Amino acid sequence: MSYLRFDRTLMTNLEESLPREVLRTNKSGAYHCTTIVDCNTRRYHGLLVTPVPSLGVDNYVLLSSLDETVIQHGAEFNLGLHKFQGDNWSPNGHKYIREFDCETIPATIYRVGGVLLKKEKIFVRHESRILIRYTLLEAHSPTKLRLKPFLAFRSVRELTYYNTTLNTTYENIENGIKSNLYSGYPDLFMQLNKKNKFVSLPDWYRGIEYPKEQERGYAYKEDLYVPGFFEIDIKKGESVVFSAGLTSTDTRQLKREFDKEVRLRIPRDSFYNCLKNTAHQFYNKQENEHYLLAGYPWFSCRARDLFVALPGITLAIGEVEQFHLIMETAQQALIDFMEKGETELKIEELDQADVLLWAVWTIQQYSKYQGVNQCVERYGSLLKRLIEYLRQSKHRNLFLHDNGMLFTHGRDSVVSWMNATVEGKPVIPRSGYLVEVNALWYNALCFSSCLFNQADDGAYASVLEELAELVGDTFVALFRNDFGYLTDYIDEGHRDNSVRPNMVFAIALEFSPLSRPQQKQVLDVLTKELLTPKGLRTLSPKSLGYNPNYTGNQYERDLAYHQGTVWPWLMGFYLEAYLKLHRRSGISFVERHLIGFEEDMTNHCISSLSELYDGNPPFQGRGGVSFAMNVAEILRLLDTLQKSKNQREEEQ
Repeated sequence: MSYLRFDRTLMTNLEESLPREVLRTNKSGAYHCTTIVDCNTRRYHGLLVTPVPSLGVDNYVLLSSLDETVIQHGAEFNLGLHKFQGDNWSPNGHKYIREFDCETIPATIYRVGGVLLKKEKIFVRHESRILIRYTLLEAHSPTKLRLKPFLAFRSVRELTYYNTTLNTTYENIENGIKSNLYSGYPDLFMQLNKKNKFVSLPDWYRGIEYPKEQERGYAYKEDLYVPGFFEIDIKKGESVVFSAGLTSTDTRQLKREFDKEVRLRIPRDSFYNCLKNTAHQFYNKQENEHYLLAGYPWFSCRARDLFVALPGITLAIGEVEQFHLIMETAQQALIDFMEKGETELKIEELDQADVLLWAVWTIQQYSKYQGVNQCVERYGSLLKRLIEYLRQSKHRNLFLHDNGMLFTHGRDSVVSWMNATVEGKPVIPRSGYLVEVNALWYNALCFSSCLFNQADDGAYASVLEELAELVGDTFVALFRNDFGYLTDYIDEGHRDNSVRPNMVFAIALEFSPLSRPQQKQVLDVLTKELLTPKGLRTLSPKSLGYNPNYTGNQYERDLAYHQGTVWPWLMGFYLEAYLKLHRRSGISFVERHLIGFEEDMTNHCISSLSELYDGNPPFQGRGGVSFAMNVAEILRLLDTLQKSKNQREEEQ
């Protein structure tokens, strides 16, 4: 039985099927995303969504959807589905669906009378091209297939409306047409693998609605242009392949290309394989540069996300060379930032206070996986530059004080991962000594001291060790409060004792300034007040301002973003700390808490984890449908868990 199969009962129930989405990417920024019934519910949805650098930094929806119609004896059965005003759904093609399976590639089976049609979709790697294969499994009489393309040609952040300025002309090409609605956009090539008839029937479909945008308080109605339709005969047992891309293709090779792409896919037949496949979707190769996108469908490459996610997305699944490629680009961006204060590479938010410390943590994880010698050889020079940059207070907003602590100004602009703003001001003005920044700082100093000591640079290692001792003593004196947990931040005498998850890093990182009993006290508070099946809450329910539901318009969601919502990537560090403190007895606890994530493989974005979750039951997934840090930390945790289990078996 398929791990990711949905039957007719679920597929025909729109309340169940519409919230479930499918994402596929080409590892170069382009993607396909829609619901499992192929009804677009977001402006970000589309069959072919691709970067167009000449137009801007956004992605652009070229081909929004493709409606299929089965024709027998002159009777037409439209398999498409769109939402229109007044909760009207048309043409209700979902009622013909018998099952949907996306274990290897998304595959939908439709039954229309005596016709059984299978539709499979695949995105070509490193090329902006989607392939759709239609196979007629059963038919008792001659059958035609009609394909009607809905074109958008717009940014994912905008909507398109009826107008008379678009270019309605098209050019006939091999087994298809080439179309381009507006100046500046790339041509869209739509072709099939066999001869067909394209019927020009230009029309606008007006008032298509996107419920997800309506929920979020954005414009949600759009008009889409249909230039006509392709019509093709199809015989029982025959497969027809449709291609939509930015370049023309050899249509004789489409079947072979489809089969080749299928062979490259790892079946999503387990929790681990689901996450591994999803990890690959965040890779983003741009010519000779390699990036890691923060998520889909609206995220770019962000520095903090990159460094937090990189070990789990690559090292934890055995893809060391991919780590090297991405880190090569990231290393140059870090050097540019330290030398010039900016970089031309496509990595954003390098100036955030904790980014360089997360870069050190990433190098530390590499050392664990690949060994000290290789770490020193590849990244020793970068590590020393990062540490010295911070020691000498060269960062524009991170200052080393005499007590060894790093201080940052965050009242007027966000400086940490809790980065929600309203009217340009931080919702949570975390400023001064931040608990996670200084936990990362202590860990960075201890790790660097050990690394350079083993690399025969004892003098430098001693300098770092001495500073680490000062930082450790000050950290405990400053952050540990009378209630046994850690203050979130301290700014000019103000101590914010809100119970937040940022203290988890002080006990999860390899080097902690806290004693073992102190670490257990922190873990107990995290467990009692912040732990949920989906990760750690960003604020305790006992705290003033607790707001667990990430719903409403943009303003309302910004207020809730870090005021009680749950983030799965924090669970990776929490359970790592649990294993560290409880050792073998913690293995079963960790395994139980991973179950809460496995059920998400069939919810929201199939085989991925959402950006965040509501802080109260039923812990609904919210935000971006697929988030790199979440996937990465669960993968890293799975690897850590397996190593702990192996060690337990060796000791028995």
